[in-house]
Amino acid sequence: MPALARRNRHRSDIWPGFVDALASLLMVIIFLLLVFVLAQFFLGEALSGRESALEKLDKEVAELVDLLALEKKSNANLRGDVSRLSGELQASIAETDRLKLDVENGAAEITRLVGDVVKLEALKSQLEADIGKLAAQVDDKSKALLAEQELSESARAEVALLNRQTAELRDQIAALNKALEASEAKAEEQNAQIVSLGKRLNAALASKVMELSAYRSEFFGRLAKILGAQEGIEIVGDRFVFQSELLFESGEARINVGAHEQLGRLAEHITALQDQIPEDIDWVLRVDGHTDRVPIKTAAFASNWELSTARAIEVVKFLIAQGVPPNRLVAAGFGEYQPLSRGATPEALLRNRRIELKLTQR
Repeated sequence: MPALARRNRHRSDIWPGFVDALASLLMVIIFLLLVFVLAQFFLGEALSGRESALEKLDKEVAELVDLLALEKKSNANLRGDVSRLSGELQASIAETDRLKLDVENGAAEITRLVGDVVKLEALKSQLEADIGKLAAQVDDKSKALLAEQELSESARAEVALLNRQTAELRDQIAALNKALEASEAKAEEQNAQIVSLGKRLNAALASKVMELSAYRSEFFGRLAKILGAQEGIEIVGDRFVFQSELLFESGEARINVGAHEQLGRLAEHITALQDQIPEDIDWVLRVDGHTDRVPIKTAAFASNWELSTARAIEVVKFLIAQGVPPNRLVAAGFGEYQPLSRGATPEALLRNRRIELKLTQR
């Protein structure tokens, strides 16, 4: 029993010391961790500073490389300039030598020309002497010729005959001039008559045009009354315009059944109006077909020309069937080349697809 009590007391004495040792060990570990963290921090700062220094050194090295490249380029340019200047110097030296040679050749040429001038002066003196001799010979021959002319009576007679013939020719020329002046006066008179006839003809044509304009106004007035303010029908200048959609299906040249009534009333008024227009006014109703700018190419119509012409002819055929005389009708196709609107909008294309009626002279 006493031995057990001693053992237990020994154990209770060891535990506090063990706890103190553990506490000391823990403090040592914490201190070491703190030292390690501080060492890592300072080491990171040192490495960051070294990286900044390395970057700075890299920039300086790059600048030095650029400066070196510029220096090399400058040296190359200087060497090129030196080579060019050397070449120019050699060319100048060669040009100087050539000029010296030209000067020497020029001096020799001048010397030769001076000798030629001396020779030419001597030749001139000789020619002047020869001319004097020839002049004396010509004078002698002239005197002999005059003596011979004085002795030639036949020659003088021929001269007199020639003079008479010349006078007769002059008289004939004068007569021809008078006849020419008379012809010119007659031509001027005829021109005046032609101008007068032209003025009277223009006045007559203007009168007929004015008279036809009056009937045209009446014709359009009647059409405006019978057709009314319908959408797709308008008057543009001296033409009555139908939108193609009122008369034809798209891409077709056959008149819609719904348009027969309107075209039939149009034919009635044309036949009624022709009885009022005098016979001496040669008038026609022109039917013009127009399309938009969209090209067409079908089995029936190879282009917009064919389509516009076929539509105009179809309207003319319908009017003839309604009693309008064929000699008073004209069909023409203009394709897309006479548009009312220049744009490419749907409204502009719709306005350009049309049939136009125009009362005009043949």
